[in-house]
Amino acid sequence: MPSLSSSAARSARAARKASAALSRASRRALMAAAVTLGATLLLGSHANATPAVGDRAPDFVAIDTQGTRHQLSDFAGRFVVLEWADTASPEVLTHYDSGALPATQKSATAQGAVWLSMVPTDTVAGARPQPGALERWMAEHAAAPTALLVDENGVIGQAYGAKMRPHLFVISPDGVLMSAASLDDPRAALQQVDDVLRTAMGTMPGAPATGTVASG
Repeated sequence: MPSLSSSAARSARAARKASAALSRASRRALMAAAVTLGATLLLGSHANATPAVGDRAPDFVAIDTQGTRHQLSDFAGRFVVLEWADTASPEVLTHYDSGALPATQKSATAQGAVWLSMVPTDTVAGARPQPGALERWMAEHAAAPTALLVDENGVIGQAYGAKMRPHLFVISPDGVLMSAASLDDPRAALQQVDDVLRTAMGTMPGAPATGTVASG
């Protein structure tokens, strides 16, 4: 007859497996809800912790202005640049009008990096930029992001600690945060993104040469 301790151990293992299965099911349900509602969804244990350079970047699901779902982990194996923008911000307008930010976007995407521009909303205050207006604004400024995402209530920005707009983060192909730079010093921040990508991509077989950051 099994001992009481071995029986308890088996029960504990069964409970852990059941808990894990429930967690996976809940996660799938939440993801489906996010896709259905067009909501931002953070995934994993980092949802409540602001990452530092060298930490794993928080995973998320968000919807772009075309209604397409994007998940950060879908881009595993590629460099990803996250940019927080606010088209109503004079600082953001300055960096786009100068051509510096669009030039850096084009340089990064030409190398094969993914550039995700994030526009936060505040549904409580009723501040919701319209997808068509956002796309026109980007087109007028010759912007070239891979996708223009809606960050519902700034949830993803809060998770990354994106306090300045624009604020730029570079994520490695294995999901590690490589760089975090705000554009309070625009040329230095853009150059940092370009330098990180040039150095990292230069170590990859067959990587093309990077472009030059425009003056800001």
